[in-house]
Amino acid sequence: METNLHTYIVSDMHLSEAEEPDPRRPLWMAYKRREFFIDDEFAAFLEHIAQNATGPIELLLNGDIFDFDNVLRMPSNDGRIDWLERARGLGSEEWKSQFKMKVIIEDHPRWFEALGQFMAKGHRAVFVIGNHDVELYWPSVQRMLCDALGAPFPPNIGEEEDDDPIVFCSWFYLSGGDTYVSHGHQYDPNCVVRDPIDPLIEIRGKPRVRVPFGDLAARYMLNGMGYFNPHQSENYIMGGVAYLRFFFRYMLRTQPLLIWTWLWGAYATLWISLRTHWCHPMRDPLLVDDKVRSIATRSQATPSMVRKLNALHVPSATNNPFRIARELWLDRAFLLLATLFLAWQVVLHINIAWPISPLWVFVPALIFMLPYLAYASSVRPTVFDTPLLSERRADLIFRITGARRVVFGHTHQPKCEQVGPITLYNGGFWSKAFADPECTIRIGEQTFVWIRPGTDGSGRIADLCEWKVAEESPVRSLCTDATSAPNAHPAHTLRDTERGLSPS
Repeated sequence: METNLHTYIVSDMHLSEAEEPDPRRPLWMAYKRREFFIDDEFAAFLEHIAQNATGPIELLLNGDIFDFDNVLRMPSNDGRIDWLERARGLGSEEWKSQFKMKVIIEDHPRWFEALGQFMAKGHRAVFVIGNHDVELYWPSVQRMLCDALGAPFPPNIGEEEDDDPIVFCSWFYLSGGDTYVSHGHQYDPNCVVRDPIDPLIEIRGKPRVRVPFGDLAARYMLNGMGYFNPHQSENYIMGGVAYLRFFFRYMLRTQPLLIWTWLWGAYATLWISLRTHWCHPMRDPLLVDDKVRSIATRSQATPSMVRKLNALHVPSATNNPFRIARELWLDRAFLLLATLFLAWQVVLHINIAWPISPLWVFVPALIFMLPYLAYASSVRPTVFDTPLLSERRADLIFRITGARRVVFGHTHQPKCEQVGPITLYNGGFWSKAFADPECTIRIGEQTFVWIRPGTDGSGRIADLCEWKVAEESPVRSLCTDATSAPNAHPAHTLRDTERGLSPS
């Protein structure tokens, strides 16, 4: 165990393209405008931790650093792009992922410059792939990222070194022998990548990265409803009444056909999710062991750990088509149409024996709407419905890796709590999220996890911290653990810390 290692873990930056203001729709994707970029805050953060470092720093970029799902820019006059991609964004073929990476690099020069300078000082950057940047799997995309940072591209399979300045990890990384770091999407049924060791599939003879269901929903639905911020679930998961209020306030004039946009986007998501789910992975049996060894080396693990941790992943929600149809509201759409059709049939049959006005259709419609409304009100979204780390999973991670600390991202909810033998941290998020399309009501703050040497030399201590660049002391500790110290107490949750309890 490396007890003198300083590790900083950040996640969920969601770097995407810059959205230019549209005079016809002034609030359309306002959250993507340059004025809300986090590049300067991140540059200040890197400068701060580098100035206070007593040695090399291990910077873990723990998933969803880039948001390939939210890039809508198109190459000019390319006949290989179909109509759906022009409407909702490019797919995940290699050249399309390269184009999206190029757009992100061009629109965020300050971010790449700052990280490149940080690495040039001898510090290390470890990219742990998440669900929104799963297209980082392509080696050519990784090379583009390395070139933008001025860093050497990692060696080929089997040639990795422990001191490589930049590392790409498929879904996890073991830091210092005491901390298991993963974005967390592999424990979310809506966003799990079915086979992170071999994530490529082939459709119509073309290899592409298999994109999870939740990310396909962001592409084909939320990209067409630009008033909803896909980076914060509170922005797009509402009740029926809340959706109606939102529609009349923001969309009636600029997007009156929202229901049609949602309906075909939802059907596209359902179809593509099921089609890609049942595709077999492109797996070369001669390279399976080499890939596992490469993942193990880059992740500071063993091949046995890689296989066992891969077996811990939850089944994809696309195993149950009805579940994802319900998540997309397609079940309620179908039942509503069925209710109206049944009411019309009742009136038609009565009209055969006794002529009545077609307006009588409202009577059976209202009657049939009662069970429909009862069902609709009983359905709850499953986004983050269950915790990413259960006690059973925590115990297995501890037994497989020996790590007593787990750091996730993904949920955008900062957290510090004890789960079985594991101290669980969630590093929160960095992308700016707002509760309103006007981007005036900020949600959350930029948070990160800092793992530092303990004062008594017995092990490392982790802090959940908040970063506020404008303040004199920009780093504020929210919660601290002491799992490596003798007689350690379980870590407090963030809620306990905010109530003023001592985070011992």
